[in-house]
Amino acid sequence: MQRNQRLVFLIEVAMLGALAFLLDLLSGVIGKLPQGGSISLGMIPVFIMAYRWGLKGGLLTGLILGLLQAIINPYIVHPVQGFLDYYLAFTLVGASGIFYKAIQNALTNKNRKLAILFITLGTILGGILRAAAHIIAGVFFFASFAPEGTPVLIYSIGYNASYMIPTIIVSAIVASLLLLTAPRLVNRK
Repeated sequence: MQRNQRLVFLIEVAMLGALAFLLDLLSGVIGKLPQGGSISLGMIPVFIMAYRWGLKGGLLTGLILGLLQAIINPYIVHPVQGFLDYYLAFTLVGASGIFYKAIQNALTNKNRKLAILFITLGTILGGILRAAAHIIAGVFFFASFAPEGTPVLIYSIGYNASYMIPTIIVSAIVASLLLLTAPRLVNRK
């Protein structure tokens, strides 16, 4: 990567990481669940970076989002839980960048259906990986919230699915609409 391109990359990571945090913060004001989590648009800037720069851009932007969450708006009961729920969970959203080339090609070739398919698959992948980190944290650190007789894993899956499934659906729709109407958001040329 050339020096100027590296600088542009870092500036975009910082800006979209901050935008992701602001969108997530705004969503939390509207409606946050008791132990954390809310239906949010905060992952969309991470997806845009992942589809613009690939894994590197997505993972780093997700890490910035997790870092900002952990510093400014944390709900941390243990360092390992903080790592899982913030740093790991949000970084994993950027794994959607594995669909970078497929999305770039579909948008360049104006293949709307294929673009929507790959954007949706990337969003689902990033969302499921993030949810998995939250579920693991829930099992080990929030077991006391599970109603008596409910297996902790089932409770954690249900709790996290209650906000992650709608977040994934909304993110896939919004990201698809954004990128189909403004493909220049992910086109670096």
